[in-house]
Amino acid sequence: MNNLYQNKKITIIGLGKTGLSCVRYLQNQQADIRVIDTRKNPTGIELLDKSIPLYTGGLNQQWLLDSDIIVISPGLAVKTPEIQTALQAGVEVIGDIELFCRAVTKPIIAITGSNGKSTVTTLVTEMAKACGIKVGMGGNIGIPALSLLEQDYDLYVLELSSFQLETTYSLKAAAATVLNVTEDHMNRYVDLEDYRQAKLKIYKNAQVAVINGEDPLTEETSPSVVKKVSFAENNADYWLKTENGKQYLMVKDEVILPCNEMKLVGRHNNMNALSAVALAQAVDMNLSGIKTALREYVGLDHRFQLVHQENGIRWINDSKATNVGSTIAALTGLYVEGNLHLLLGGDGKGADFSELSNLINQPNIYCYCFGQDGPALAKLSKQSQLFDTMEQAIQNIKQHLHQNDMVLLSPACASLDQFTSFEKRGEEFTRLAKLN
Repeated sequence: MNNLYQNKKITIIGLGKTGLSCVRYLQNQQADIRVIDTRKNPTGIELLDKSIPLYTGGLNQQWLLDSDIIVISPGLAVKTPEIQTALQAGVEVIGDIELFCRAVTKPIIAITGSNGKSTVTTLVTEMAKACGIKVGMGGNIGIPALSLLEQDYDLYVLELSSFQLETTYSLKAAAATVLNVTEDHMNRYVDLEDYRQAKLKIYKNAQVAVINGEDPLTEETSPSVVKKVSFAENNADYWLKTENGKQYLMVKDEVILPCNEMKLVGRHNNMNALSAVALAQAVDMNLSGIKTALREYVGLDHRFQLVHQENGIRWINDSKATNVGSTIAALTGLYVEGNLHLLLGGDGKGADFSELSNLINQPNIYCYCFGQDGPALAKLSKQSQLFDTMEQAIQNIKQHLHQNDMVLLSPACASLDQFTSFEKRGEEFTRLAKLN
């Protein structure tokens, strides 16, 4: 692979961490590099080698036409007119994941989906570590894939967005999954099918395709897939068994683990766990390591994360639920022995909250609404109270808690009306949960 791009004219579009990883990689390949960023003052500009030509504030059509290859940021659509002009002139347009796939010699587990992909990516990575495998994790999760080539890994676990998959052609995953497909990024795609097709590219030439048996939009019909396995609550290779009030992760007739031995909670996380086990077993990870990771993995910060447990009361931080769909995912199939005290509120970005109504109008669910859209959310349920702030709501909740209750922050709203980020909101929830 050395000097594959030597003296090739390559234009990298987009700086930031990913763009800089492309610069480093292609410099080592002795390519003739130029960089374009549509922002006037892009992040990472101070880290760019001063000898590399840089064009900011737009796209330089002449530079694009003079290129042998354009390495495009996932944030810029291939449908952009200047990129289309370059394509029509015969210029190759790829992304950083394509560069990675051309260079890599070890197996890849590839994960995409509208929801849950970061959780599954990190869980599969923890399984590999528990099995003693030297594993590199990257992609859409915030670690540029090309930076992983700087170390000698035996397995790569990549989270891939539909944007990244659009410009990837050489991926041959040892195991690949589309976890689910729900409407997203409709400002970039013609329709849901257009978006779905971008996601389905992950299966091309995969050894094992892991299919969500509950979501027909994840079904793969490509003849290039060698083997398919499925996960779902029922009628799947990897499934959930319910017996005497307990649930178990299953593969065929074999019990993998009782769900209550996991730190991950919620039906959606049971599905995430099943998909992760399927991916891990597809590359022959041992069951002992898989079980260890399932027992120890606490989940990602602010994503249905158990942050405090006392007197049989669980406090769950799902601050990342910044839209209605995320809160629906958190509530669907959620089992709480006692009462559920649900915190809702923030900036709903003009969303329609009515879909939540059926889920929250249950005898054991009490809603505590706050922030900009608190009044609209409070109207959804008779068992709702309205507060100015989350802190006031939590002070009230603490007066009504009993053993086996759950307090869930899954706000269905962005945080920016009262917090600088969803992370800050989640940190404040955690702090307040632990206060006596």
